Amino acid sequence: MQQAPRKFKSEPYEWHEIIEVKIVSLSNLGAGIAKPNNWVVFIPFCLPGEVVKARVWRNEENCSHADLVEIITPSPDRIEPKCHLFARCGGCQYQHLPYEKQLDWKQRQVGELLNHMVGIEMPVNPTWPSPAQWNYRSKITPHFAKPQNGKPLHIGFLEHQRRNLLVDVTNCPIAMDEINADLPRARDEVKQNAASYKKGATLLLRATNGKVETNHRNPVSEQVGELTFNFLAGDFFQNNPFILPEFTTYAAEQAAGPEQKYLLDAYCGSGLFALSLAKNFEKVIGIEVSETSADWARRNALTNGIENAEFIAASAEQLFANVPFPSQETSVIIDPPRKGCSPDFLAQLFAYSPSKVVYISCNPATQMRDLKSFLENGYQLNQIQPFDLFPQTRHLECVITLTRE
Repeated sequence: MQQAPRKFKSEPYEWHEIIEVKIVSLSNLGAGIAKPNNWVVFIPFCLPGEVVKARVWRNEENCSHADLVEIITPSPDRIEPKCHLFARCGGCQYQHLPYEKQLDWKQRQVGELLNHMVGIEMPVNPTWPSPAQWNYRSKITPHFAKPQNGKPLHIGFLEHQRRNLLVDVTNCPIAMDEINADLPRARDEVKQNAASYKKGATLLLRATNGKVETNHRNPVSEQVGELTFNFLAGDFFQNNPFILPEFTTYAAEQAAGPEQKYLLDAYCGSGLFALSLAKNFEKVIGIEVSETSADWARRNALTNGIENAEFIAASAEQLFANVPFPSQETSVIIDPPRKGCSPDFLAQLFAYSPSKVVYISCNPATQMRDLKSFLENGYQLNQIQPFDLFPQTRHLECVITLTRE
């Protein structure tokens, strides 16, 4: 029998102890939650209402973690996953759950974060569904470890809850069709050149105009409604193009208003929101710390004939220094990385004091953390709208609208 790790805490369960529990909820990380004797146990790939057997592998101060061993009583909601790698590959968490239920749980989880982290009970709008539930991702980045003679070369994604074990992926059902069509070629190329790799590497496959780009430095394009966006293949751009017209339209509706003449896009990238929303405002300024990204945004404005948008490459310490807009007539849209907004950014934003902020986040937990700062600085929360840019996974985008009197 495998020995317990040296630092394993043996209360309330022994290492690899098998427990039988009932799942009562889902966490925002997609795991089932059981509460035997009011003790929380997280078990992935379970559904509420199920009775399961699970093997404990960690005890923490206020919870335990276990692996699913057997489903004794399945949920009537449980469906057959589409991918044979589900529960091994770490990419998807909800393939065993009907799509309507995925949307319901994402809405509920945003509400729970709002309540637990901010102390607010407020209705969360129903999760906006993706028009495509499968084959929607326009970019994937499979990777591989250093090739070793005589050992199979796995090219794919990290195994669930493992830091260095890779699952070999030959087809990904949430990736776009053209990516799956090109994946065998990309895999064969790596295997043919395996001897030349001194370490592992990450591949890029990005769909663009019906083909696949694999060079990070080559330009690609994406169509969002009537607009065309060009950017480098390795740069960030939202990876579900099917929902982007509705996503940007909603952001425009939230940012607009009778007093809102101007728009600032404070994490503008290649201009997705600044240019999509430009027709709703007299003048738009996109702010970027990356001159390269700001330059692509300028090119995209020219490509689309948008003349009321300007893009500034500003230092992180003086993001709003060259903004001429009066704050009381300005909406600010922010779409920060997963870690959320830095205290320095928030301090600059609150000093500028725009009358409306539309905060877009791929991580509702850090968004709710930042929301507390907005409320402390005189803003009111008006709307909470989850968008499902990532069907079959626990991930979502959440848009909150804040106003200041």
